[in-house]
Amino acid sequence: MNNPDPQPILEVQQISKYFGGLTALDKASLAVYPGEVVALLGDNGAGKSTLIKCISGVHKPDEGVIMFDGRDVGHAPPAAIREMGIETIYQDLALAENLDVGANVFLGKEVKKRLFGLLPVTDDDYMRTEAAKVLDRLDIHIPSLKQKLVSLSGGQRQAVAIARALYWDAKLVIMDEPTAALGVPEQRKVLALVKSLREQNIPVIIISHTMQDVMEVADRMIVMRRGKLVANLPRAEATVDLLVKHIIGATEIET
Repeated sequence: MNNPDPQPILEVQQISKYFGGLTALDKASLAVYPGEVVALLGDNGAGKSTLIKCISGVHKPDEGVIMFDGRDVGHAPPAAIREMGIETIYQDLALAENLDVGANVFLGKEVKKRLFGLLPVTDDDYMRTEAAKVLDRLDIHIPSLKQKLVSLSGGQRQAVAIARALYWDAKLVIMDEPTAALGVPEQRKVLALVKSLREQNIPVIIISHTMQDVMEVADRMIVMRRGKLVANLPRAEATVDLLVKHIIGATEIET
């Protein structure tokens, strides 16, 4: 066989998470492969956010193992997880609205230069130039990178958050409800960004309640219910009706 099966970049193996008497995750397992878009579906309280927070280092699993790029990361802190290449983009985006595009791409990692060879100041021109390069990779056009983020649209802000992840060599991007509260044109742009990441062989986990988005961009659908993974379907086998049945537990009633 000339092309051996690709190895998963992320493997979650039988992880459980308890909060007091509540079981938030119950022996959850999944794998994500390079260049794959995986949709994570489920009703509120299904365990999606807890799973994502375990992967990104916010929570530590009480049982099980999380392997990323061949390393056990189950108990690594969030900063170390990001350094390894897992970038999580939450709904609030964690951007600084009072700063421009370049400053946001370099947020927390600002590049300095010396004014008159003495006084250290941020090198805004360099950061904007670098930001422009990564935005070009995503085919994103923002009229002026000197604009403060507060003046940008929701889709453009998503683009800046994704550009930041890409610039800092993200190997896996997790997106939490990326199209929530966006208009239809902005939703289209965000979905195009997800496809762009896939084309660059960067896998994406996308949490969404919008079935139309999921059916358009995901290669695989994973459904969670009451802390368990109850379905893992390739796109070819998934229908909206079947996914909804898994989400509400109707398949359990049928069987």
